[in-house]
Amino acid sequence: MFTGIIVSTGKVIDVDFLESDLKLTVSPGLLPKEILAAGESISVNGVCLTLRDGNIPMKFDVSKETLSRTELGGLSKGDVVNLEPALTAAKALGGHLVSGHVDGVATIHSIVEVGLSYVFTFAAPCSFARFIAEKGSVTIDGISLTVNTVEDQNDSVYFSVNIVPHTLENTNLGSRSVGQCVHFEIDQIARYVDRILTVRQQETQS
Repeated sequence: MFTGIIVSTGKVIDVDFLESDLKLTVSPGLLPKEILAAGESISVNGVCLTLRDGNIPMKFDVSKETLSRTELGGLSKGDVVNLEPALTAAKALGGHLVSGHVDGVATIHSIVEVGLSYVFTFAAPCSFARFIAEKGSVTIDGISLTVNTVEDQNDSVYFSVNIVPHTLENTNLGSRSVGQCVHFEIDQIARYVDRILTVRQQETQS
């Protein structure tokens, strides 16, 4: 589990495709070196990956399944990625509970400067509309964010978030542009509430 509070950014050093899998090498940035041990979980742009060993730079094996559900296969050498180590019992939960199991890919629809902040609007598949609520939580590329507005349309659900200067400077959002794709993860509570209601409705109808 993670919190969605980015600890550091890192740079992609190597992207090596072997058959249907990917070997990804990333610099650890400011991640504490003592946590970089074989088998540890690291969130890379919101995707939970397992460290192959304790060496630096970090090396990850990305499976075909993960590649089919994320944009990790589109990374290139030099790209900046968001990094967060797994949550521990001693760590403050500054964001919200994040699993690192990406639900899908959204597109940056617009970026508008408002005062010192920026409002990012994303377009996600309409099948996820029921999970995205105003003032609810959403994870974008591993970043815990609060939803400002939601607009349902036939093809997509559009939702906006406010990015303050600290987040812009300490994540990869500062290098993002309109039209690019990002990973998103819906709130865990919303997921379970939806499941409970679905099962209850099925039981009522049977």
